[in-house]
Amino acid sequence: MIFFDLCQLVNADAPYWLVGMTEMTRTFGLELLESVLNDFPRVFLQHQEFSFLLKERVCPLVIKLFSPNIKFRQGSTTSSSPAPVEKPYFPICMRLLRVVSVLIKQFYSLLVRILNTECEIFLSLLVKFLDADKPQWLRAVAVESIHRLCVQPQLLRSFCQSYDMKQHSTKVFRDIVNALGSFIQSLFLVPSTGNTSATPNQTGSNASGNTGSAQTNPGVLGMGGGATVLPAFEYRGTWIPILNVTVQGSAKATYLEMLDKVEPPTIPEGYAMSVAFHCLLDLVRGITTMIEGELGEAETIIQTTTEATSLPTQSSEQQDLQSVSDQSEKELVSRAVWEEMVNACWCGLLAALSLLLDASTDEAATENILKAELTMAALCGRLGLVTSRDAFITAICKGSLPPHYALTVLNSTTAALSSKSYSIQGQNVQMISPSSESHQQVVAVGQPLALQPQGTVMLTSKNIQCMRTLLNLAHFHGAVLGTSWQLVLATLQHLVWILGLKPSVGGALKPGRAVEGPSTVLTTAVMTDLPSISSMISKLFENSQYLDDVSLHHLINALCSLSLEAMDMAYGNNKEPSLFAVAKLLETGLVNMRRIEILWRPLTGHLLEVCQHPNSRMREWGAEALTSLIKAGLTFGHDPPLSQNQRLQLLLLNPLKELSNISHPDIRIKQLECVLQILQSQGDSLGPGWPLVLGVMGAIQSDQGESLIRTAFQCLQLVVTDFLPTMPCTCLQIVVEVAGSFGLHNQELNISLTSIGLLWNISDYFFQRGEIIEKELNKEEALLQKQAEEKGVILNRPFHPASPFDCLWLCLYAKLGELCVDPRPAVRKSAGQTLFSTIGAHGTLLQHSTWHTVIWKVLFHLLDRVRESSTTADKEKIESGGGNILIHHSRDTAEKQWAETWVLTLAGVARIFNTRRYLLQPLGDFSQAWDVLLDHIQSAALSKNNEVSLAALKSFQEILQIVSPVRDSEKPETPPAINVSVPLVVGTTTATNLGRSFMRTDSIGERIGRYNGSEPPVITDEIEDLNLWWAAWNSWYRIGSESTRPPITCDKLTFIPSQPFLTALIQIFPALYQHIKIGFSMDDLQKLGVILHGAVSVPISSDASPFILPSYTEAVLTSLQEAVLTALDVLQKAICVGSEGMQIMYPAIFDQLLAFVEFSCKPPQYGQLETKHIANAKYNQIQLFAPAEWVALNYVPFAERSLEVVVDLYQKTACHKAVVTEKVLQNIIKTLRIPLSLKYSCPSESTWKLAVSSLLKVLSIGLPVARQHASSGKFDSMWPELANTFEDFLFTKSTPPDNLSIQEFQKNESIDVEVVQLISTEILPYANFIPKEFVGQIMTMLNKGSIHSQSSSFTEAEIDIRMREEFSKVCFETLLQFSFSNKVTTPQEGYISRMALSVLLKRSQDVLHRYIEDERLSGKCPLPRQQVTEIIFVLKAVSTLIDSLKKTQPENVDSNTWAQVIALYPTLVECITCSSSEVCSALKEALVPFKDFMHPPASKVQNGES
Repeated sequence: MIFFDLCQLVNADAPYWLVGMTEMTRTFGLELLESVLNDFPRVFLQHQEFSFLLKERVCPLVIKLFSPNIKFRQGSTTSSSPAPVEKPYFPICMRLLRVVSVLIKQFYSLLVRILNTECEIFLSLLVKFLDADKPQWLRAVAVESIHRLCVQPQLLRSFCQSYDMKQHSTKVFRDIVNALGSFIQSLFLVPSTGNTSATPNQTGSNASGNTGSAQTNPGVLGMGGGATVLPAFEYRGTWIPILNVTVQGSAKATYLEMLDKVEPPTIPEGYAMSVAFHCLLDLVRGITTMIEGELGEAETIIQTTTEATSLPTQSSEQQDLQSVSDQSEKELVSRAVWEEMVNACWCGLLAALSLLLDASTDEAATENILKAELTMAALCGRLGLVTSRDAFITAICKGSLPPHYALTVLNSTTAALSSKSYSIQGQNVQMISPSSESHQQVVAVGQPLALQPQGTVMLTSKNIQCMRTLLNLAHFHGAVLGTSWQLVLATLQHLVWILGLKPSVGGALKPGRAVEGPSTVLTTAVMTDLPSISSMISKLFENSQYLDDVSLHHLINALCSLSLEAMDMAYGNNKEPSLFAVAKLLETGLVNMRRIEILWRPLTGHLLEVCQHPNSRMREWGAEALTSLIKAGLTFGHDPPLSQNQRLQLLLLNPLKELSNISHPDIRIKQLECVLQILQSQGDSLGPGWPLVLGVMGAIQSDQGESLIRTAFQCLQLVVTDFLPTMPCTCLQIVVEVAGSFGLHNQELNISLTSIGLLWNISDYFFQRGEIIEKELNKEEALLQKQAEEKGVILNRPFHPASPFDCLWLCLYAKLGELCVDPRPAVRKSAGQTLFSTIGAHGTLLQHSTWHTVIWKVLFHLLDRVRESSTTADKEKIESGGGNILIHHSRDTAEKQWAETWVLTLAGVARIFNTRRYLLQPLGDFSQAWDVLLDHIQSAALSKNNEVSLAALKSFQEILQIVSPVRDSEKPETPPAINVSVPLVVGTTTATNLGRSFMRTDSIGERIGRYNGSEPPVITDEIEDLNLWWAAWNSWYRIGSESTRPPITCDKLTFIPSQPFLTALIQIFPALYQHIKIGFSMDDLQKLGVILHGAVSVPISSDASPFILPSYTEAVLTSLQEAVLTALDVLQKAICVGSEGMQIMYPAIFDQLLAFVEFSCKPPQYGQLETKHIANAKYNQIQLFAPAEWVALNYVPFAERSLEVVVDLYQKTACHKAVVTEKVLQNIIKTLRIPLSLKYSCPSESTWKLAVSSLLKVLSIGLPVARQHASSGKFDSMWPELANTFEDFLFTKSTPPDNLSIQEFQKNESIDVEVVQLISTEILPYANFIPKEFVGQIMTMLNKGSIHSQSSSFTEAEIDIRMREEFSKVCFETLLQFSFSNKVTTPQEGYISRMALSVLLKRSQDVLHRYIEDERLSGKCPLPRQQVTEIIFVLKAVSTLIDSLKKTQPENVDSNTWAQVIALYPTLVECITCSSSEVCSALKEALVPFKDFMHPPASKVQNGES
């Protein structure tokens, strides 16, 4: 009843219980009311009667008393209060607000239930009291009242649930917040003149002061700006100080507590703003703390419940499920409240806070505003309210950037937000104003990040403060930012750019200078801050490791999006691009290695795009980031480790391979440097990543620059030297292919050559670890085969069906084969040597069947390509080899350089055929391969290049040294030596270098022993073997006949084979003959003869002659001539020990040798080619294309040696049937007749002398044979030939040279004497076996010879010597000797004697007649001594003859002989007049025997007649 009366009294009504109390001061009544309500709330809450009183009495009373204030408008001078006039207005209003505060604070639960409408009215009144048209003190106490509500978040939550969340209810909570925003706005916007109270004179000064301050000139503002000690807000010229009115979190009122004041107090400037500001801050703090607390609890409960239900027992399962569903339902209700509260307040809060942030000139105030925005952004993020979250973040971002800057950047970045309105009650708040520039200290000047930067922009300390807040937001609340990362990072990027921070190693930012435009200007303050800002930015990204996967993806996507913008901006210009996004992508990737899989693809995919950018700086950083990530990924301690997680390893390495598709050299260099570092650090553990790494090296093209190739090759070298044993064997083929590809690069010769060396090293590695590699490859092959069968496809790989290990070798050989036809000679040479050395050294590892592929697919394929290139090569002269290197004339055309390659290739293939025949012959198609090889040798030998042709013969010679495989039973301990010494191909006469010689070091025994194939070598059929050799013979014959055939036309460029070539060709024959001698026929011999004859007929060029020809005076054979004679020697020795059938070849050999003998006098003609004698040839070098002068060889030594061979051979074979039948002796004599008849006219004096001695030797052997076969008539035609030969020689038509010395002449005469002596010993004694005609010719000759022949050219002193006196004497004596032969046993012998007598007597008669004539003519002058000697000799001979005739049986002396003797007498008598006493003495002796003819005995006369 007392409380009821209290209400009555306050309402100026009569009390019911307190009778007698007519009135009470309203202020006192209100205070009593407030006191009761405040002190005894439980009474009202627990007792319905009191609750009823609250609803029916207290609330209407309050509403009634408020009505004058609501109606009151600013500027009215009278009070409309119903209270007595003497009562002040302010105390009642203030006390009413206190009562309202108590009612709402203590009884809100009751209000919601019972006093819902009344509470709504109270709160609406509070909002209305804030209107701009209300008195300033009213607004101030209303703000204080609202502040009391704002510090009670649960109360606010209750409002939201009771009103805002109901459909047709006033949105009380939203209105409170919006009203605060409007209130703050109005303080800036409403003119200060309206700031009056009920008492005009009190507020006048205040108003005028405010007006003055609002309209001050700029000087006053500057003064205010200088006094930075006063914290304040300043907006569009309105300056409002910030007063320290309350402690954070408590609503300590100033004017609500003025119970003693009757008049409205003067409100200090800025008080209302400061309270409103704190309202906002406490509102934000309260809401966020409450919601986040409840959120945390809800999450904890859900988590524990989930954990509890993760292992439920059978009995409690149903109950737990029920509790979980209850919990989630409760959580959904709470979430709806939280979201409604945020949705209701965020627009108003944002508008107010943005305005305050812009207007704030105090660092602490700014910090509080930013903190409020940050916590709201974080809360919105946690609740998943994207629009509000982005709005708060946008506000912070705009605050971080210079004025106007943000509008362009952020509006373009956040197009989705641009459509949203942040207006309050229809008034748009302009968040950024140019006026705010004047308050802040400028700390940095820099260039804006724009495509076309216009001038510079300035950063203030507030911008930096906002930036820090932004960093804190991202740092601590990154998980809830989601798509807002785009805003945050875009802003940071622009700030970093303006501050001039540049990325450094690892992605961290460091202060750097701008590349272009005016340099960034920073104050000392910001300079000291830069490291901490940089550190904060780095920490922000380091903390990304704590983000969940979805948030991390949002961060990565935002960075990629930023990077794309930066890339777009950097297109088409070379300006410094923004590298912030790329650097931070790197940083983010590096700290998230433990879960790299989830972000690897988007991260590397974008960085690969960056690497393709035309801007070099952008590219460089893209590559830096990508390679750093790959290296970090490979070195990171993953769980499980990479060695057990092949998929991850390949994922990490794949971007490295993708870089190969980018053509920019700088990117490729980065890529290769990365590969090198990976190899150095992770090479041992790459495992399945090897194909990717090797693929990177192999992807380098020839046109990509020297440094790139060199770096890639450095990687390959490292692989080959260090990592072959650690990589899977399946990768070895890739290594071979990559090494081969470097060989083909034409940028750097040294790299190509070194790569060939690497291939050799690789082959060595295959050889050393063959078993391991083979095992692993076979295992892999079996796996692939199985997979192929399962899929129903055929396993396809190169060189199938060879074994995998053999395929590896074949791949290596094929690569080297490609290099063997490279355009560069040095590469070809090196590759060729390596290929053949490799096959030679390691070929035994191959399976037997694989050799078929080696021969046909590798070696013959190579030979074909080399031959084709060589025959089509350019003949143009190459002036130099690059730089100042001069090229030797033997290599100065492409053709000559290819010739060297052809030489090397052919020699290598021949060597393989030689050393590996035991492997090749059992292959089945060996004969075809042999034919192909012979064809190659033939085409090379017949090429118009001396070097190639000579080398082809060298190869031919090599394959002829092959030892045929032998049966086990016949296998010798050591290979049988060929019983013919085969001379070296070229001796000192070689003018060109043939390269290294191939030595055969392995014996057949070793080779067969080493062969461990699947089957033993097949025993070769001898017939097949023979066929091979006959194929070789046919090739040799074709080469010989083609090369020695004289040219049809003889122009300037006629190709004549060289002497070394011909020598080598002929030297092949002895070795070849050993294999074919069994079937060697006469036809083959004739073919051989043609080639031998052709070969020795070939002249030589005059410029080569000094090297090949001996000096003319030396009787030395050239190598070729030696070889020809050796060939014939081999043949005749073989015939000698051969069968009877072979011996019919002797005559042909004689014919061949005799043809060579003829060369001594008649040098052979080589076609129509004009040759000169060696003495006339010019030795000086000929000019290019000038006609070479061809020089005929000196054939004399060759012919003479041939003659010696003929004599030796004849001595051995004179009695052979074929030699007799084929008239060999006659042919020899006929041939010898040529030099003998020429005698002094022979080119060389030695020739005819040798011919004589040879004739004597031959006759000494041949004449007995001829006599033996006299009856057969086989020698009939020989005798006239022999007689003519004697005649031509003894009575030669050639005159001795004038300079012939007497001693020489005497020697020559002694040779003539030897011939006569032969006649006297070997012919005349056997006259009965010799045709008469021949004997007659001999006698005539002797007669002719016994007469002195005199030359008019002789001097008197020489005459006696040069008359061949000795020769004449011997002739005469021979005649004489056969005249006195008294042992006549046959008519034939009598005949020779008679003939000799007749000739002798006739000759004596002639001599005597001539002497008489000369004596008469000479007068008193004595005759020449030799004539005197001759007459004495004749006279003595006559006396001896007569004595001899007397002693002979009368029947043996022909009557004609006696007649001739008697006929001498008159002539003798005529001689008695001679003056010489010696002649007279001899004459006496000659005349004395004639005494017996003075009275010839009758018997003799009769006998003579009979």
